[in-house]
Formats: sequence, C-alpha cells, structure tokens
Amino acid sequence: MRGRVAGYDCCGGLGNVDIYKAELSVMTRLLGYVDVTDFSFVAAVLCIIFNPLFWNLVARWEHKTRKLSRAFGSPYLACYCLGTTVLLLNFLRSYCFTQAMSSQPKMEGLDCPGAFYVGLAILGVGTVFVLSSFLALGFIGTYLGDYFGILKEARVTTFPFNVLDNPMYWGSTANYLGLSIMNASPTGLLLTVVVGLTYTVAILYEEPFTEEIYQQKAQQLKKNK
Repeated sequence: MRGRVAGYDCCGGLGNVDIYKAELSVMTRLLGYVDVTDFSFVAAVLCIIFNPLFWNLVARWEHKTRKLSRAFGSPYLACYCLGTTVLLLNFLRSYCFTQAMSSQPKMEGLDCPGAFYVGLAILGVGTVFVLSSFLALGFIGTYLGDYFGILKEARVTTFPFNVLDNPMYWGSTANYLGLSIMNASPTGLLLTVVVGLTYTVAILYEEPFTEEIYQQKAQQLKKNK
C-alpha cells in the first residue's frame, strides 16, 4: 500500500493527494458501471483466465510425457496444433470481451474524440509489440515450442525484447486497454485489469520453468563435449 498524507491542499501539488483513496474512488466508480453478474462479463472473465491456464497445462504435460509429439508423429506438428488451438481460444476471448463491452453502459467521461484517439494510439502500440514479438519468435517460438523440445540456440534480444520483457503479453494487454478506451467501456477497463493480472500470474508460472528447460539443455551440451 502506498503512503498517505492526511488532508488535501489544492495548491500543495500531488504530494498532498491521498493516492489510496483516489484509487479506491476510481475503482468504486468503475464498478458502478459494471454488472459483474452479467453472462457476457462472466464468460469474458472465464475465457481470460482459462486460456493461459490451458496452454500452460498442456505444454507442461507435453514436456513431461511427449504424448502429443508421439500422437502427431512430430513435435513440430504437435506444436502447430497447440498453437492453432490457442489462436482459436484467443479469438473466442476477444469475441467475449467485445460482447461484454457492448452489453454494458459506456462511461461519459471517456465518450469523446480525445479519449478515442488516446485509445487508438495505445492499440497501435500494443499491436506493434504483438506483431513484432511474433516475427521475432516465429510461430513455434511464440506457441511454446521449447516445451516440445524445439529450443532456440540463443535468447531473442532483438526488438521488442530489447525494450520490454514479455512484449507479447503486455502488447495484448495494451490492445485490450486501447479497445476499452476507444469504446468508452468501464467493463472493458475492468476486464483489462483481469487480463493484466492473469498474464502476470502466467509469467510467474512460465519463466522459471522455461529457464529450467534451457538450463537442462546447457547441461546436456556440456556432457556431450
């Protein structure tokens, strides 16, 4: 929790603003627009949480058993199958996200041209991060090829990975944020928070395991020398 300063002086600058109360006020106002029991909202939340859970569980199961690779006769075909499934799930997530936004009211303060163009700019930045990440990693690298035993020779350090860690995840989050602002949707903003939190958990879950995979590769290379 951030520190708080009692009292507020309009001439005293931001140092006298109670940040905790300000954040709580914004969240309370946001929730006032959102019906969290609405079917479209619940469906969007479930899709957001399910997707990274699905691909992580399946990829770890594959890494442990190699059953998908054996079933498809190739780790590459198995990875393409998982990647295609994840793509379809992401399309479903985006559909549920937009349906949830359209089924609930807009926020008057965001329903203006200025906010629309800010959202468009954020969407543009997010799209750049997502597409450049995909181009840098390729399909196999993007969709957990290392869990299928398809390892890269070295860590990718070109753009956007030299600017931001996990740019695919944060670019996707930015896309949802931009889309929510463009649609003046408090529901979208709340769902974007869920997206960001879900990706944060996914990163904490994925990164140590991926690091372990490459450490095992390095140890194996040393043994073979």
